[in-house]
Amino acid sequence: MKYHLISLGCQMNLSDTERVKTVLHQMGYTATENEQAADILGIIACSVRQKAIDKVYSRIALWNKMKNRKSLITFVSGCVLPADKEKFLKLFDLVFSMSELPHFPDMIRQYGVVTPASLIQAEVADIQENKAVEQNDFSALKPHNLTSARAEKIRLNPSAEMDRFWNVEPTYTSDFEAFIPIQNGCDKFCTFCAVPYTRGREVSRPSDEILAELKMLVAKGFKSITLLGQNVNSYGLDKKDQELSFPQLLRAIGEFGKESKSDFWLYFTSPHPRDMTDEVIAVISQYPVLAKQIHLPLQSGDDGVLLRMNRKHSMEKYRHIVQTIRQLIPEATLFTDIIVGFTGETDEQFENTKLAMQEFRYNMAYIAQYSVRPGAASSRWADDVPKETKKARYHALTAELMKYSHEYNKTLIGKRMRVLVRARDRKDGYLSALTEGKLVIRFASNDFSLIGQFTEVEITSASPLSLEAKLCAVKSETVVA
Repeated sequence: MKYHLISLGCQMNLSDTERVKTVLHQMGYTATENEQAADILGIIACSVRQKAIDKVYSRIALWNKMKNRKSLITFVSGCVLPADKEKFLKLFDLVFSMSELPHFPDMIRQYGVVTPASLIQAEVADIQENKAVEQNDFSALKPHNLTSARAEKIRLNPSAEMDRFWNVEPTYTSDFEAFIPIQNGCDKFCTFCAVPYTRGREVSRPSDEILAELKMLVAKGFKSITLLGQNVNSYGLDKKDQELSFPQLLRAIGEFGKESKSDFWLYFTSPHPRDMTDEVIAVISQYPVLAKQIHLPLQSGDDGVLLRMNRKHSMEKYRHIVQTIRQLIPEATLFTDIIVGFTGETDEQFENTKLAMQEFRYNMAYIAQYSVRPGAASSRWADDVPKETKKARYHALTAELMKYSHEYNKTLIGKRMRVLVRARDRKDGYLSALTEGKLVIRFASNDFSLIGQFTEVEITSASPLSLEAKLCAVKSETVVA
């Protein structure tokens, strides 16, 4: 029996998909890229962007037509708003939150699908249920028997449910790059954002589990590891005096890299400026394994817009963070997220965002035109910036990004840099790689054994968002400047 999965949205959804794959494999399913050959079809959805939700509706319409020709099961999970969930319940066979993933086999079995693995799971489940009833432990009952009670349990104790989810070992999609979720949910309630309504409140994963997973990945030879969270640098704030803080977690990873002499780059995303402390930046500056790349969402360069967005920080605070990065980690690259055309954004306020782009000179900026998300606070406000204006502002900011990115990249011409080779490039005869600062590089080579390895290149030319280089050595075992 086969399955086909589609993952939409951010890196967190990609990480979640890796755990969904594990559960499906344990049930006896194998992956297929051919939707027509699949017995179970699933989407890890994203309600944060309307475009992603439109893709869900398009796909399920096609899948439901396929049911006229064959028997199959469809499901959706991931970041799903309550309003979208209500609609999906009428379109998909199964709709569940990601914290319910450990119960997915029971859902499939209850739906009537029988595989050798599910028969074994059924026997085990029946034994566990009988034992639970004897011990008056109704929290252990199968989800379809205690739906309302289990929903209440999740609401009252989301940490316990997330712990079960995190204990599902992921099926990694790469053997040299990996994600480690360390935190789920959001307490910030930015007015444009749906995440608190799709992921719930912030829950931090136990640090001993995080460190154990990281050490396992390093032992297996993974070279690039990214800590994930909706507000990754708020890690531990929900468990003060019980867990490590975020800088303490980074320091523990840095010390492990130092003591073990391990060779990897550690990233994290996405942080919130409100929780980005000088201590975090200082720790990154002290350890070679902590990659010198910072993703710091700006969203807007105007204090008035930031206030309406409920970002809970000012441009003065943001500027202090960037100045500290430039002072303590001058070699670090800086990435950001920006929204143009947010409700009420005036021409003057947009110009302040352009000025911020000029001031901070980002290496990369993910620029989005504002779109209303049902459930988010701003959905109650008029979307009063015309589409044509949003589009013009998007192109204006993109031009600024291209200019400053190109200026920075040209300063690298002639320099030797350490890179992680990731794949064949689209250009025939070339390989694609990333620098420690996540700048895209390609270089001429047909040596595919380099993929997944560190190597050294010399930069030969630069364009706004990428670099070209020549190979200096087959493999690089030491960090180069």
